[in-house]
Amino acid sequence: MANLAGFDANRVEPSTDYDPLPAGKYLAVITDSEMKPTKAGTGSYLQLTFEIIDGPHKGRKVWARLNLVNNNETTVKIAQAELSALCRAVGVLAPNDSVELHNLPLVVTVKCKKRTDTDEISNEVKGYAKKETPQPQPPATPALPAPSANGTPPWRR
Repeated sequence: MANLAGFDANRVEPSTDYDPLPAGKYLAVITDSEMKPTKAGTGSYLQLTFEIIDGPHKGRKVWARLNLVNNNETTVKIAQAELSALCRAVGVLAPNDSVELHNLPLVVTVKCKKRTDTDEISNEVKGYAKKETPQPQPPATPALPAPSANGTPPWRR
């Protein structure tokens, strides 16, 4: 048993069942990161939590797992390449700790994938890019006054 004294469901919005995000590119930040052991216990992966920070899906979360410690050399190379892309996207090229990657905006590419264990559709983060910075617009040139009806410019009247 657990003591729930003081909880009132009337004061808390109920959780909703989230469908996977549509495949696409999203502006996001890393809000959490943690090294976890693999299921087999023979390696570990960096689990990253991304929060979408713009658009209609603002506040939603997606996760990525980078298998950085593994007996399979190819798996490690793939994870290191993904981490390199992520580091370049946020501008931190040699982090000492994953927390250095937190709260820095970047664009994540999200794909939809069918899970083999449940056949449900889930999201996968498949790419990282720098946040686009708006290009400065050249100053507008002031418009010249229109000529009068007789074709004479206003400054020559």
